[in-house]
Amino acid sequence: MTLAPETTDLTVQLHLDQGWFTACGLDLLIPGRGVAALLPDGRQAALFLGRDGRAYAIDNRDPFTGAAVLSRGLVGSERGRPFVASPLLKQRFDLETGRCLDDDAVSVTVYPTQIA
Repeated sequence: MTLAPETTDLTVQLHLDQGWFTACGLDLLIPGRGVAALLPDGRQAALFLGRDGRAYAIDNRDPFTGAAVLSRGLVGSERGRPFVASPLLKQRFDLETGRCLDDDAVSVTVYPTQIA
């Protein structure tokens, strides 16, 4: 999906227990870079925009270090699946499932997203 310039009023929303939460304007996301968003309960989400225009959101906390840094990670893909690599220890997390690609026993929370 290619977004036209007039779509700058669109937002990225995450589905939380309370319903849809507007995290940020779509214009704040750049493919290949992450943005951190503060959630109503004090947690943080890491938001990403795929090159195909799809939004992804995972927990921003790196489960290996406890630091809230995944939004600063390196974005890539493996076998066509998008991932972010932690900037600290470089473990990769699948943006669709939250599964750590380097340790099957570890995963992060994934938040369903919509662009509205």
